[in-house]
Amino acid sequence: MAEEQKVQIPRVKLGTQGLEVSKLGLGCMELTGGLSSAVPEEVGISIIKDAFNKGITFFDTADIYGVDHANEILVGKALKQLSREKIQLATKFGVAKIESNNVVVKGTPEYARSCCEGSLRRLGVEYIDLYYQHRIDTTVPIEETIGELKKLVEEGKVKYIGLSEASPDTIRRAHAVHPITAVQMEYSLWTREIEEEIIPLCRELGIGIVPYGPLGHGFFGGKGVVESLPAFFGITS
Repeated sequence: MAEEQKVQIPRVKLGTQGLEVSKLGLGCMELTGGLSSAVPEEVGISIIKDAFNKGITFFDTADIYGVDHANEILVGKALKQLSREKIQLATKFGVAKIESNNVVVKGTPEYARSCCEGSLRRLGVEYIDLYYQHRIDTTVPIEETIGELKKLVEEGKVKYIGLSEASPDTIRRAHAVHPITAVQMEYSLWTREIEEEIIPLCRELGIGIVPYGPLGHGFFGGKGVVESLPAFFGITS
């Protein structure tokens, strides 16, 4: 019997600040329940390990995913069984809580630092490769938030800074304080608004784009979506 050919995931430079990741990443949100049901912890860990063994080294989580930070805790347990220096770990802060259909966003420097410290502890790592501001707090100047993240970079707790769901003006102002490595935005065949301004701006500034929901949250994955979706981030079924 011929030996099974091992899948080779290409690698790509994300932005121009030096971060290199696997071209295919694993968003870990659904492992602890997001738009679907959570899987048992041992299953979630095995999924992360299997992805790594297939060449995926770019893993994405956030402090708001799962009850009581369950997603970061799960990812941290999986990382203990893998080679940390071969992994590019992304997590996020900025969504303080979700109540009914309202997302409470917080971006003060003090909050950013406390969130980073909490994520480092739950993940069991000394540094975060890519630290995103998950949502933008419009009551706090972006320069203040990024200024604190810059300090975290200088202290070695964060390697690269990212933004999620940010406007062109916010991206440009943030980048003027400290280089932004990546912007995470929803992008798929049916969500293409970022082609108008965000993508041209990121090309101009040398910022990478990390698309989330590239398969339309499963719609383009080959299976019909038949179940109801739970309320999440203001989305109701």
